[in-house]
Amino acid sequence: MAEPAAKKAKTENGIFKKHATCLVLDYGSQYTQLIARRVRENGVLSMLMPGDVTMERIREANPKTIILSGGPNSVHVEGAPRVPEGFFEYCKENSIPVLGICYGMQLIVHQLGGEVKTAEAGGEYGRMPMNVVRDSTLFSTETADSQLVWMSHGDEAVKLPEGFSVVARSEQGAIVAIENPERRIFGLQYHPEVVHSERGAETIRHFLFDVAKMSGDWKMEDVLEEEMEKIRQQVGPTDHVICALSGGVDSTVAATLVHKVLGDRLHCVFVDNGLLRYKEAERVMDTFNEHLHLPVTKVDDAERMLGRLKGLTDPEAKRKAIGAEFIDVFSEYAHKLEKELGHKPRFLVQGTLYPDVIESCPPPGKGQKHSHTIKSHHNVGGLPEDLQFELIEPLRELFKDEVRALGRLLGVPEQFIARHPFPGPGLAVRIIGDVTEGDRLDVLREVDEVFINSIKEWGLYDKIWQAFAVFLPVRSVGVQGDQRTHSHVVALRAVTSSDGMTADWYPFQPDFLRYVSTKICNTVRSVNRVVYDVTSKPPGTIEWE
Repeated sequence: MAEPAAKKAKTENGIFKKHATCLVLDYGSQYTQLIARRVRENGVLSMLMPGDVTMERIREANPKTIILSGGPNSVHVEGAPRVPEGFFEYCKENSIPVLGICYGMQLIVHQLGGEVKTAEAGGEYGRMPMNVVRDSTLFSTETADSQLVWMSHGDEAVKLPEGFSVVARSEQGAIVAIENPERRIFGLQYHPEVVHSERGAETIRHFLFDVAKMSGDWKMEDVLEEEMEKIRQQVGPTDHVICALSGGVDSTVAATLVHKVLGDRLHCVFVDNGLLRYKEAERVMDTFNEHLHLPVTKVDDAERMLGRLKGLTDPEAKRKAIGAEFIDVFSEYAHKLEKELGHKPRFLVQGTLYPDVIESCPPPGKGQKHSHTIKSHHNVGGLPEDLQFELIEPLRELFKDEVRALGRLLGVPEQFIARHPFPGPGLAVRIIGDVTEGDRLDVLREVDEVFINSIKEWGLYDKIWQAFAVFLPVRSVGVQGDQRTHSHVVALRAVTSSDGMTADWYPFQPDFLRYVSTKICNTVRSVNRVVYDVTSKPPGTIEWE
């Protein structure tokens, strides 16, 4: 649901005025969100805007530095995104450093009078060596003369604009770093934001503090106070608020934050939608009541939710159906509260995070349209146009690890903070196809419980970002108890990550995989085959749907 322009600008201005901001203009790279994340890791507030944002919005943001992201386009293609008219003049007038990455560097070269051509050798992809020119501004004096960097480009700069110099080349001789220190414009043909670039983090840090002279004033303590003040301004002194609790870290931190401001004017709803893990409802309600002391009402909506999902196999259709059903539940609960309070609650709290917004591109009110839609997040893509509530999303600008830091400041117990993420659509996105068919939900719950308990038994839980099982819509021939079986196949998934935007599969030892596979097949009688997912993100997503 699109945010009103005036409200959106007010929110952004409030953030930008309080912090020295690095503005990241998004040209569609799969790594754009990583740029923003790497900047924040250095204590600098980063915010994403679409690459063709108006100059008016850039001026309103008042950035101290700007990064142009990579992207899948070629500067020669008709309609390819450009920086807004007057951009470079504005940066020069205000002495704003600009760093172009990959497509961003090519934009700089192309729009300032240089020349970009299709690479004769077909481009450079993957981890490759580059050689750094000494005495450059862009690289610190401690940077090694040669380093491995992550390339992903089919075009390359062949002639630089006036005043620019080459400060690094690939071993093949391609220009991979340029600078014009006088105009404070810099470019990298590679991706310093990914871990595959061995000195990438150092280069970003050097650019932020030594070149752009950023102050590094982005701290969670300040974020907490700012978000609490936003809630005070948004919610009137007599207004009541409903919070959708999923049992995950995000919605719990959001609820705890709002409760700190509004007290008993917050009414939390935990929906048992029939898509939860084994005994999840009981465990979560115990945590809410005994440890967090949140006012929570449990609503049993399993029968209606599963009825809504019956026959649906498309992942997007399932997500949208789940989002719509959640809203119906909250609307009914609001009507009930209205009778008790004498007026209807106006607001709905959700634990939407920045990655949710980015991955649901084009996100509401943001106008980002150069990147490809990955999937609709249930908090974003599933909301109806006629939503009867005004949303409160205090975590909307934060990444997962920032939310955990915020939760610790709020006193949320560490054992809850450390829980692996669990998607809002629940097991519906871990069952490929119709979730209501046969005993799929029961089978998956049993398998998941065995898998997670085994990880904890082996002392691996805190080393893994997220682990879960997936039900596959296939059957496999097997032998159990000297008899032929034709039973279910399940996949196990475990990944490591810092923020969920990229992830690597966890390298279990063969002994563990043998142990957990045997235990699943012996415990869950309708399963006779277990496979392990060894796909990283990208190219895959963490969840299967």
